[in-house]
Amino acid sequence: MSQAKKRKAESQKLEAEANEGNVIIQFTTSTGEATASQLDVPAGITPEQLEMLLNNLLQNDEKLPYSFYIEEQELASSLGSHLHKAGMSVESVLKVVYQPQAIFRVRPVSRCTASMSGHSEAVLSVSFSPDGRHLASGSGDTCVRFWDLGTQLPMHECKGHRSWVLALAWSPDAQYVASGDMDGAIFLWSPKSDKPVGQCSGHSKWITCLSWEPAHKALPSLRFASASKDKTITVWDVSTRRPQFTMSNHTMVVTSVKWGGEGLIYSASRDCSISAWDAKDGKLVRVFKGHAHWVNTLALSTEAVLRTGAFDHRGQAPKDLQEAKDAAAARYKEATGGLPERMASGSDDYTMFLWSPSTSKQHVARMTGHVQTVNQVCFSPDGRLLLSASFDKSVKLWDGVKGTFLATLRAHVGPVYQVAWSSDSRMIVSGSKDSTLKLWDVKTRRLKVDLPGHADEVFCVDWSPDGSSVASGGKDHVIKLWRH
Repeated sequence: MSQAKKRKAESQKLEAEANEGNVIIQFTTSTGEATASQLDVPAGITPEQLEMLLNNLLQNDEKLPYSFYIEEQELASSLGSHLHKAGMSVESVLKVVYQPQAIFRVRPVSRCTASMSGHSEAVLSVSFSPDGRHLASGSGDTCVRFWDLGTQLPMHECKGHRSWVLALAWSPDAQYVASGDMDGAIFLWSPKSDKPVGQCSGHSKWITCLSWEPAHKALPSLRFASASKDKTITVWDVSTRRPQFTMSNHTMVVTSVKWGGEGLIYSASRDCSISAWDAKDGKLVRVFKGHAHWVNTLALSTEAVLRTGAFDHRGQAPKDLQEAKDAAAARYKEATGGLPERMASGSDDYTMFLWSPSTSKQHVARMTGHVQTVNQVCFSPDGRLLLSASFDKSVKLWDGVKGTFLATLRAHVGPVYQVAWSSDSRMIVSGSKDSTLKLWDVKTRRLKVDLPGHADEVFCVDWSPDGSSVASGGKDHVIKLWRH
């Protein structure tokens, strides 16, 4: 017998021995609360059997899916095998932390179903509507376009901008799209027409980012914030098209703005700082410092629910405004679990910081590992995980609560420009300078599907809130739709 076969046989024997006997476990919530009493279970128990056991203990009418963690490592095999591989002792009571997963499951996109041409310059942004029914795109050809996802054909070509369209943002009620260009002009559009609903003028330099007021704070959506190269952040009133107030304390370009769910607006700048502002009057609340170079990107742990407002994963929302606002508030409360909103920032200094911005100006964690610029950070829809995309050709996965490193996803051969999560938090798609998209499985942390097709760099990618489609755009002027 060869040495390799001997080692394999020995490993299988040790694993079989590890699955013999019993282990005493204690189910624990993610906040550390014990559930039921301690249990004596077989060492060979699988995650599926643990799930069945937990559902019975919790007396769930509908069987819910759960993931299990032991010392922050997800249980992917039998309990004994997991303990054997991790070199962990079973002499004391084993804490098994459980977390509910999305009850729906998104199917992996595997093929390009449409190549939609129309833009005559690079596609710089693509964004699905909160209800998943429409797709908007912005391009260097100065146009905003709306696309019909049913026929996969263009709906409207919206003209008005005189320069590159750099930023797009849907209102959480899916009624408006705000677009910002290189001249500092902002236009408002309805997906029903190719004529602008209004124009907001005030910035003197290009628009870098746009963010709407959350649905649980106001419906219909009538306010949004814009960030600009002119070092200011402005909050606009949609009904009057005029600025409500302008916020300014940054000394360089404002690169990102996020309207949080706790009544604060966050802005990041190339002056290495992040600021928090009161959304009611624009007063400065807090300044966060720590980065040694430009802050490029911000993300909020509640971003998925802020984006979709009252719409569920099927794209449905109550018709009544008050009911929709209540539904958005309930979804936001469920997303936070009663805990403060978290924020992540990424920088040209190759690092990221995790913050609890409403409670402290000190960071929760400093995350290092990238060896080039961090281009984007993005929380999973359930807020538990954090992704970072970098010019070092890698995507890294982090614990979204503690900031601890989990995995590096490598397959791209060029800088990774943008990443997007599936709405069930089980998959990731990434777009790169290497002209490909890659689909990753979060549980196995491996490449699931390679998606070539673009003829040049992929600048932007978005996954629809209902999970049915991925859209990508880039330097080849084409928008591609990917489906199962």
